[in-house]
Amino acid sequence: MSGRTVGHAAWHRPCITERRRHSPIMKLLPLDSPERIELVADWLGKAENYKWLDFGNGVQRVTPITLKIMSQRDIHVFRIYTAGDEDAPAGVVGLTNVDRNFKTASLWAVLGNKRYGGHTTEACHHMLTLAFTELGLEAVNAWTVEINIPAQRVLEALHFRHIGRQRQCHYIDGRPLDRLLFDLLATEHRDSHAGLERTRATDLRPVR
Repeated sequence: MSGRTVGHAAWHRPCITERRRHSPIMKLLPLDSPERIELVADWLGKAENYKWLDFGNGVQRVTPITLKIMSQRDIHVFRIYTAGDEDAPAGVVGLTNVDRNFKTASLWAVLGNKRYGGHTTEACHHMLTLAFTELGLEAVNAWTVEINIPAQRVLEALHFRHIGRQRQCHYIDGRPLDRLLFDLLATEHRDSHAGLERTRATDLRPVR
């Protein structure tokens, strides 16, 4: 999730690829209060999360003030996603580099409350629906660090296509790592997501 404006794939646990028929309805909540902004900033301020992120110019952490400013700009769309019967905040999912002219954006997500692991795939699915309907986008891209296997599984479950690799451009504990690049078209999201069905190997073929 690339541009270098924000981290695009900080998802930390393997997530379910099928929705339970009678599970509680997930909500996507805007960052429209100081409490929600503080909560998300706290999640993004944890090393276990921000090590996967890139907010541009080497910045990996954001303050509540920075997050508030970002949330007010048209190039960013942030939502807290809920889980459980109590509508408990589980994590944050975002679109960044939103370009209304070229109809593109980058997707990213962070699981804030590890108690609710398993909901990130569904949250990203709902955000993609918002991107391709309300925002009128035609393509969404994402990236993840090569060692972040859970993030790759989320993208695969959402039918993102692997389109390339950016080599030795992300550092964790001084170690240079590659970023894997993915994208998804609006038609692919609509055609393949009647119920978050499992991805086939052929869906992940790289573009030559």
